Amino acid sequence: MYQQPQRRRRNYAPFIVAIILAGALIVALRMFVGAGASGSGVSGRPDDPSDAGGQVKVCDGDGVTLTVAASSEKAELMRKIATDYNGRRVDGRCAEVVVVTKASGGAMQALARGWDERQDGPRPDVWSPASSGWITLLRQRASDADADSLVAAENPSIAKTPLVIAMPKPMAEALGWPGKKLGWSDLLDLSAGSWAEYGHPEWGRFKLGKTNPNFSTSGLNATIGAYFAATGLSGDLSEKNVADARTRKFVQGVERSIVHYGDTTLTFLSNLQRADDAGAGLSYISAVAVEEKSVWDYNQGNPTGAPATLGEHGKPKVPLAAIYPKEGTLYSDNPYAVLTAPWVDEAKRKVAADFLAHLQAPEQQARFAEFAFRSHDGKAGKLITQENGLLPAEPRTTLSPPAPNVLDKVLASWADLRKPANVLMVIDVSGSMGAPVPGTGKSKLDLAKQAAINALPQFGPHDKVGLWMFSTKRDGDKDHLELAPPAVVDDAQRKNLRARLEGLTPDGGTGLYDTTLAAYQKVRELRKDDAINAVVFLTDGKNEDVDSLSLENLLPELRTEAGQETVRVFTIAYGQDADLDVLRKISETTSAAAYDSREPGSIDQVFTAVISNF
Repeated sequence: MYQQPQRRRRNYAPFIVAIILAGALIVALRMFVGAGASGSGVSGRPDDPSDAGGQVKVCDGDGVTLTVAASSEKAELMRKIATDYNGRRVDGRCAEVVVVTKASGGAMQALARGWDERQDGPRPDVWSPASSGWITLLRQRASDADADSLVAAENPSIAKTPLVIAMPKPMAEALGWPGKKLGWSDLLDLSAGSWAEYGHPEWGRFKLGKTNPNFSTSGLNATIGAYFAATGLSGDLSEKNVADARTRKFVQGVERSIVHYGDTTLTFLSNLQRADDAGAGLSYISAVAVEEKSVWDYNQGNPTGAPATLGEHGKPKVPLAAIYPKEGTLYSDNPYAVLTAPWVDEAKRKVAADFLAHLQAPEQQARFAEFAFRSHDGKAGKLITQENGLLPAEPRTTLSPPAPNVLDKVLASWADLRKPANVLMVIDVSGSMGAPVPGTGKSKLDLAKQAAINALPQFGPHDKVGLWMFSTKRDGDKDHLELAPPAVVDDAQRKNLRARLEGLTPDGGTGLYDTTLAAYQKVRELRKDDAINAVVFLTDGKNEDVDSLSLENLLPELRTEAGQETVRVFTIAYGQDADLDVLRKISETTSAAAYDSREPGSIDQVFTAVISNF
């Protein structure tokens, strides 16, 4: 961190120089942070709802500023295009486009409930989610009047990329790639057997990665694709189809091969990159549903997909190959939705139309193609090659998105069919958790308790959840205390968990390492092969138990033998004093993810993102 030099008496020249240098450093740091904002690499949460990437204002008071909320995989590229665009005259006025990063699912939910800038970030004039499916869901979730007053009927694409099933290339080739047509039905058959049937017993059982369809476009499209595959349809999916017993059995079979869910594909791709670096690229996961461009990103050693990080890491030893489901797939069509809300006036609409034309112009389409997007009309560029793990002639079959009411039923059905979770929540109640959070009138612990309570509805009736608190010496020599043993999340358990959370009070130090190991071992004892077995671990500090084991001794205890179902420890670094580097090591050792909530006001969103893994 930069520290301003001490002021010297009666000699002001060094002081003035220091101010100038400090200002320059701050600007440089802002530009650096902005360049990497769409791919932080911390746990697969690459987006910051308030991030505008350090864009420099170019218009004076008479200018027109257009705010565009873009999905994370393209936000940085759009920001660079906007920087070059800004300053041009539209209808005689200076035009300025500010691109902020906002996850598609989060933006949909924010618009449906009424955008709150304190919670959701800058209010957009244009929304560009990854897929039109989110606009469909918005129309279903909001009232008809609200939806009609927010989003126009026509929302053109600015670039496209189809959903694929990415597999380590040797595994894809073992199944017959690239010549053989493969799809969800093949994965379902494989999930019931093992790789031994294909001559590779060393690969163990089939393991699928898939993001939560309530938050992620790839997860949403993969879920829709599985329902289509189960019915054999390519369009006109109905509520009756979704409710059909055979359809539900097919989808449930696919879901039960999941290792865990997640809020973004970056969690899976970053974990896979670390496994590949360690020479274990075939052990972490067998397949993951991602966009086509993400396969190219990964194969370039850049799983975040951020232009700023391209070239910083070498290409993987084991690249990915893209399987285009033979049953058909959906495109992430990156629609450009000009909001028809009252705050979008005529001047903004004119700038929005001009910027759309700019984005669709050949020069900008070429910039999208440089990062393996297809054009807005679906044409494959020069990077879409078999050498890069991609097939330019695919997809042969494109699925038509279901109607709003059917899509809503798909998500409701998925919530019942998804792989269940076996989770232990572990909450830090050390004395520092009692510190007030400025501007809230609440302590850090108050906000954490409320975030955990708000996340409870995400668990379903097939999940089991327990609760521990920890600090130091909470139960004899133990740093933790069990408040609620893991139990099925019925009404009684929800009520019990809520009451226990509400009763937490801060006291003591931080017994981080001993508690981590104890929680891991507890879940391992209760582990179920047909469930996602995990610990959610929130702490605001560093280990303060001088009698505990060391980090060097802890990490080997968290490693799982090959072929065994692991217990994943999802950590939350809460507050500025949290040791994010240590928590990241703990999560990475268990093939999970570390979440950054060092700004305490973000804990509600972060806790929701963590629970999306289940």
